[in-house]
Amino acid sequence: MSSNEQIAHIANNFLRTIIDEDLKSGKHNSIVTRFPPEPNGYLHIGHAKSICINFGLARDFGGRCHLRFDDTNPAKEEQEYIDSIKESVRWLGFDWGEHLYYASDNFEQLYQWAVFLIEQGKAYVEDLNAEQIRAYRGTLTEPGKDSPYRSRSVDESLDLFSRMRAGEFPDGTRVLRAKIDMASPNINLRDPVLYRILHTPHPHVGDAWKIYPMYDFAHGQTDAIEGITHSICTLEFESHKPLYEWFLDNLPVPARPRQYEFARLNLTYTVMSKRKLQELVQLQIVSGWDDPRLPTLEGLKRRGYTPASVKNFCEQIGVGRSDSWIDVTNLEECVRADLNITAPRAMAVLRPIKLIIDNYPVGQVEEMLAANHPQNPEMGSRSINFSREIWIDADDFMEIPSKGFHRLSPGGEVKLRSSYIVKCTSITKDKNGDIVELHGEYDPASREGIHTSDGRKVKGVIHWVSAAHAVTAEVRLFDRLFSDPNPDRGGADYKQFLNPSSIETLSNCKLEASLSCADSETRYQFERTGYFRIDPKDSTSDKMVFNRIVTLRDTWNQK
Repeated sequence: MSSNEQIAHIANNFLRTIIDEDLKSGKHNSIVTRFPPEPNGYLHIGHAKSICINFGLARDFGGRCHLRFDDTNPAKEEQEYIDSIKESVRWLGFDWGEHLYYASDNFEQLYQWAVFLIEQGKAYVEDLNAEQIRAYRGTLTEPGKDSPYRSRSVDESLDLFSRMRAGEFPDGTRVLRAKIDMASPNINLRDPVLYRILHTPHPHVGDAWKIYPMYDFAHGQTDAIEGITHSICTLEFESHKPLYEWFLDNLPVPARPRQYEFARLNLTYTVMSKRKLQELVQLQIVSGWDDPRLPTLEGLKRRGYTPASVKNFCEQIGVGRSDSWIDVTNLEECVRADLNITAPRAMAVLRPIKLIIDNYPVGQVEEMLAANHPQNPEMGSRSINFSREIWIDADDFMEIPSKGFHRLSPGGEVKLRSSYIVKCTSITKDKNGDIVELHGEYDPASREGIHTSDGRKVKGVIHWVSAAHAVTAEVRLFDRLFSDPNPDRGGADYKQFLNPSSIETLSNCKLEASLSCADSETRYQFERTGYFRIDPKDSTSDKMVFNRIVTLRDTWNQK
């Protein structure tokens, strides 16, 4: 079967076209891609797009995808980030098998290649400090000028570079630079830095090194060592491509990978910079990298997003070459679509007010049968208890009903989901005039339908929970972390757009008894309210905490 036939069911994009042509022409017998994160933070939804592209292409074309940590800056890298990245890739359903790599595994080879460049007269040790290097580099409209150390002899640079490795010099005193073209219109080719001195232990190789390669120097050569055929990255690296190729042209690398760029994911109402996400964590604006309001994969996972919904979102937004903004509602719709099919139903009263049914026998309890999923009988049903005192949601009662209000009001009737029709007969208030409880009567003949015993049809249907059997829980209602669709706009301080209502915590919610056995892997639809999952981090045997994953429908645009 041809590669075209193998992937006929997959949506096409320019990367698939390139790979298909490379395989048909015989340029490659199989493809090798890689997902190469820097372990300096947690992955976010933008990384999910890259993961799905790289692992997805390898899967669909019968190749393989490597997980590689481009770990060249130990000052910002931690084992915690390495572990979380592995977990996030696995959570999305991808497996690298035996192909787990670290750029740091190649430090000796990269060092030898740097020595090779010096020997060829294509690199030199620089004594200018960082500020001076920037000044000599020029601007986007003006060429740079040669460093006074650019003409340093090969022997002197080799000696200094060896002593840099030995740890003889303090941080920041010297760097190794490539000797390319200080007048190049591409500023990345103006003698880029290859190595800097860092007396910092490395999370993977310990304290063996006192100098570390720059990302641009390590990346392409590591691709070559691993035999990567298609090095796929986001558009911001397009201007780095000539440098990527210069290194491959001027070093004795074992393979010649090609770099291809696609548009990164820009999502509304959030920030996608790891630096800014880290700042939110460090300033304790959020509770951590896994805060359910963040676009990190750990945050989405904790909130209750499913791997399927994230992958479907990445598939729907496609792969292109033009930067664009994706409305976060597209992501929310993907998780709604998934959970609408898979989430069992349950009843939960988030803002409880007690309704006492005065004509229901004291002490009597009935078992009502409720479907776990009205559109999927195979999911079965559950038993819920009904008693004289029940909780209903305060939002389902209005003392002076507005036009079109079809829930409970004085003298009004409503159907209790999977139970009876009740009528509100009176209200009890405290000395401040606040409603304490409601009183009502039920229609014994109305259990199976929405008609009263005298044949009248009731329009409103509300959820409820038996007061005697309810489980008390804390429920967290999450909303957009930012109130502006582009909080990163124009260099402004993104924190000024933080949404003060991004989380609402309700501490006295009443849930049906079946939810006492809820587990963190199950997502539920709280009927008429939204989709929820138990918080795997904050829930304990003594306290249940539920996170709202998403509302039943988009309410943000309505607001």
